[in-house]
Amino acid sequence: MPRTALAIPAALVLTVCACTAEQPLSTPAPEVAGGAIGPDEAVTGDLSVLQVQLEYPLDGLYEEGEDARLFLGIANSGAEDDTLVAVEGPFAGAVDGDGGAFAIAVPADDNVYVGAEGAPSVTLVGLERSLRSSQSIPVALEFARAGEVTVDAMVAAERQHPEPPYDFPDPAEDPST
Repeated sequence: MPRTALAIPAALVLTVCACTAEQPLSTPAPEVAGGAIGPDEAVTGDLSVLQVQLEYPLDGLYEEGEDARLFLGIANSGAEDDTLVAVEGPFAGAVDGDGGAFAIAVPADDNVYVGAEGAPSVTLVGLERSLRSSQSIPVALEFARAGEVTVDAMVAAERQHPEPPYDFPDPAEDPST
C-alpha cells in the first residue's frame, strides 16, 4: 500500500478528533431537566439540607392533584437548635405524618432524616402538575432561625427507596450502653 494512502486517513482522523474535542466545551447547551438527586444545599454555615427527593410513585407517575412524600436530611452542625416551620411550593400544602401542620425540631449538632422509619415525615398535598422519575419541583423550606432555602425536589428513580445518606446505628441497639 502506498504511503500517501495511509497518511490521508490518519490526517482525517486527527482533524475529526480535534474538531469534536473542542465542540462540547465551546458550545453551551441547555441544562437538562431532571436527573440525579440534587446536591446538598446550605441554608446557613451551620444548617444544610441533604438529598431532597420525592418518593417514587407506585404507578410511575404522580398525577396533578396527588400527594407525594418528601424525603430529606437536615444537618445542624451549629450550637443552637432550629425548627423546620414551613414547606411551600407548587402544591396545595404540606402536612406531617399525622395530617396536621408541623414543626420539625432540628437539634444542635445533630441530623434529622425526614421520611426515614421512625422519623418525622412530610407529605406534599395536591401537586399542581404531574411528575415522573427524575423530574423535579421547587420546594421552599423555612427554618425558624436559619431562614429559607429553595431546592429542587427530584422524584426518586424506580425501585429506589430514599434513604438517609449516612447509616448511623440505632442508639437503642447500641451494645456499649
